[in-house]
Amino acid sequence: MKYDTVIRNGRVVTPMEIIESEVGISEGKIVAIGSNLAASADSVIDAHGQLVLPGMVDAHVHINEPGRSGWEDYNTGSKALAAGGTTSMVVMPLNALPARTTQKDFEAQRQIAASKSYIDFALYGGLVPGNLSEIEKMADSGAAGFKAFMATTGTDIPGDFKNVDDYELFRGMQAIAKTGLRLSLHAENAVLTDRLAEEFESEGKTSIQDYVDSRPPMVEVEAVRRALYLARQAGCKLHFVHLSTGEAVREVVKARNEGQDVTCETCVHYLTLTVDDFKKIGPEAKCSPALRTKDVLDDLWKMVESGAVSAVTSDHSPAPLSMKQDPDNNIFNIWGGITGAQNNVDLFYDVAVKSGRLSILEFTKLIAQGPAELFGLKNKGQISIGYDADFTFLDPDQSYIEKPEDLYYKNPHSAYIGRKINARVTQTILRGKTIYTIKGGIVGQSKGMFLLNSKNRKVNANAVNA
Repeated sequence: MKYDTVIRNGRVVTPMEIIESEVGISEGKIVAIGSNLAASADSVIDAHGQLVLPGMVDAHVHINEPGRSGWEDYNTGSKALAAGGTTSMVVMPLNALPARTTQKDFEAQRQIAASKSYIDFALYGGLVPGNLSEIEKMADSGAAGFKAFMATTGTDIPGDFKNVDDYELFRGMQAIAKTGLRLSLHAENAVLTDRLAEEFESEGKTSIQDYVDSRPPMVEVEAVRRALYLARQAGCKLHFVHLSTGEAVREVVKARNEGQDVTCETCVHYLTLTVDDFKKIGPEAKCSPALRTKDVLDDLWKMVESGAVSAVTSDHSPAPLSMKQDPDNNIFNIWGGITGAQNNVDLFYDVAVKSGRLSILEFTKLIAQGPAELFGLKNKGQISIGYDADFTFLDPDQSYIEKPEDLYYKNPHSAYIGRKINARVTQTILRGKTIYTIKGGIVGQSKGMFLLNSKNRKVNANAVNA
């Protein structure tokens, strides 16, 4: 058989094992895994000394285009993801203006992404007050799922994303249940977080510790419990994003064991950074839910190690550096979001595999196979025959210090600046074509494709292919 490309000399990570093997690629697909393939290839890629991983599927990315492209656009965001070893992303519906909460905006933003993204992409639709009539329409346009906030979010700017109250959440769950798709939730108790923040600010308590104290673990756990009950009554599939506590994950496990269709994810920063790190790093490490104590972090790790979590994501939430600063040193006035998509693979490998917490196969499932299966991204997330030829080459023996000049973000700052990371992505391949190398940077032109959720009960093919 003739191959377009063969990867050789690498340690190939399949779903079942790590093997010294060659991988044959034709027309963007994996068509062979075995020996002596290179002689029949038009081109050969030498992966000597590298782990050949499936390209990461980052299921939680914020891109701020249109409307806030100065924060991050599809060009810069997808380049950063590609440089970090990610080949597919699921993009959240908020922080762009207008937010993606109608079919019209869904289709317009899909076209923007298709013209600029260097990696493949799927898109969320948003559940906000007053848009129930748009839920089915966005599903028909190919939404990967829906996203809602139980915590307060958004501004008074027209078109910005708004959180839902319990009534709006329940009615939204009923509407989403009819589509067969999953509702993803930012689960924090809005009343508690808002009132605690108001109380602390009124008393002049505006430090990092005060912010953390205004969003204690209980606000997450309570919201998870409430959402699980409402979803059970509505018959809605549920997914909890960026859980920061093992206690909340255990609530998910309990509901799942009782027959409820519910999943959850956590993020690299909740498995890497603590409150003490937040205090050292400063506002760059502000996020919500807030970073936790080491005891809570260790408990979350126990749940990850047990297999209770379906995916580890970035929750890449970029903003200009000016929004990470406040002249009054009031942490409550500072943008809450960590810029981290470029360090998904290497940093997580460092804290998960090199630390001995996870095997390479467990690590790979969390960054690739798990999220691909969660959102029905067909032929993504694993190195298997018939799957897309998406690969990340990772050098597990190379270390480097994170520097701003190495970042592809629109605003090159990060909570990880100055951190030593003990692994490094050296090459990224999308559907058989190299899109990043450590020596040459981003390669070629944008070629990202829109990905459908194969679990979607109905998709308007004309809308998708227009």
